[in-house]
Amino acid sequence: MQKKTLLDVARPHYEENQVLELDHAIDFATKAHAGQKRMSGEPFVSHPISVANTLVEWGMDIDSVLAGVLHDTVEDTDATLEEIESLFGHDVAFLVDGVTKVSQARSGMQDLANYLPQTKDNLSKLLIAVGQDVRVIIIKLADRLHNLSTLQHLPKEKQVKIARESLEVFGPMADRLGMGRVRIQIEELAYGYLDPTEYKKLQGVVRKRLGRSTRKLGIVRAEVEAVLQKQNIEADINGRVKSIYSLHRKLKKVGGNIDDIYDLMALRILVKTQEDCYRVLGVIHSLYQPMVSRIKDYIAVPKPNGYQSLHTTVITLNEQIVEFQIRTYEMHEYAERGLAASFHYHEQKDSKDYRLKRGTSTLPAHLQWITQLQAVALQLRDNEDVSTDQLNIDLFGNRIFVYSPKGDIYNLPEGALPLDFAYLVHSDIAKHAYSFRVNGNIHPFDKPLHNGDVVEVVTRKLSSPKQAWKDLVTTTHARNKLRGQLKQLGIIESITSAANIIRQKTLRKK
Repeated sequence: MQKKTLLDVARPHYEENQVLELDHAIDFATKAHAGQKRMSGEPFVSHPISVANTLVEWGMDIDSVLAGVLHDTVEDTDATLEEIESLFGHDVAFLVDGVTKVSQARSGMQDLANYLPQTKDNLSKLLIAVGQDVRVIIIKLADRLHNLSTLQHLPKEKQVKIARESLEVFGPMADRLGMGRVRIQIEELAYGYLDPTEYKKLQGVVRKRLGRSTRKLGIVRAEVEAVLQKQNIEADINGRVKSIYSLHRKLKKVGGNIDDIYDLMALRILVKTQEDCYRVLGVIHSLYQPMVSRIKDYIAVPKPNGYQSLHTTVITLNEQIVEFQIRTYEMHEYAERGLAASFHYHEQKDSKDYRLKRGTSTLPAHLQWITQLQAVALQLRDNEDVSTDQLNIDLFGNRIFVYSPKGDIYNLPEGALPLDFAYLVHSDIAKHAYSFRVNGNIHPFDKPLHNGDVVEVVTRKLSSPKQAWKDLVTTTHARNKLRGQLKQLGIIESITSAANIIRQKTLRKK
């Protein structure tokens, strides 16, 4: 039955020969996993079929869906990678191998508080797999989502371990890929197992608040719809309720006072164009009093994960505080499904479109961090020292966007310093950095950059890297480039020094 359901779901999205290939993959996986059961008692193959079903819903390409069906065969059955490549092609085998490596890397995670595998070999596998093809982590997210949905069948200790790992690793990874709906699903499922008492308590609080607010919110929605119709602005308006885990985190920030949380319920307005977004914002501000400090323009300045929307919080005529989120349908698709939606939306369905090229210039700013994984993986492979704490910042820390004076966007970890920006732009520019201007003002080398800053590197030919700069960079990329430059300078200085000694000896002989 599951097989028929998956094929029915897939048919509208893929060509006939691709659906036949999917049928073949399901049969192969069913045979390979024959006799294996999940803890729920279901046949094991029900899991990869569910993963593939999710990938179809996300709009992924057919190779990703095939890899979803086959992702456990190499690790858990007698099937080989060579066999998969001969039957389903190189790209599918590559993805299955990548997902297997991520699983092996996860099994090496001993200290979940540090998020990362503790052995260089496992960490290298993880970085290479994710860095070479972003579909690997998207398949892994679908895999994790289904495992979380069936967590009740596992022992308590394993439930807690998987839930914590999900919150600390997979939730942030989904967020970094802009997959907002997936992040929320992972967080909600995981948090319920980590702190079931608090989870149920917050569920009760939300239900109580919603009961009081729904009717009032319906009045506001009707008022806004009426004005938008008069102004001939086509729009869909719906409600959005804050997730339990998001509420938990927000309460920690405001000292536990739920009255300080204004976006427990919000109205989301979807329109066709970016211009309509701003027109709707004007309509809302003409109807109600805006709370100026809470107007956020994430269209002009997107969040570091690519999220775009206008946010505004207003005080209505009956003194109710309401948050509005205004975005286009395309922005909404991206906010919900992130990178998967962006490939699907632009109909870039070939394997090469998901592959990540070397060099940050080929990717949108919010995905530059992924290409940097490749450089780190090469370091690990060459047995070079890489700080786990540093990788923690690079991979899982919060991100910021900064701009060059020409308007180019660069993605850095929160807390990054001006030299980190300079090395991301180009190592030759960084090498000759003399000073920095941020938003038109002189900026110290040791002062962190902030989201939205415009950064100018002032260079001088005679300026060169200094040992003291080691304390003025925070990213792995900048640290590596600086180390190489200092090493090169040391070699040049040694050659110069040796030449001087030889010259002096020659002069003495004369």
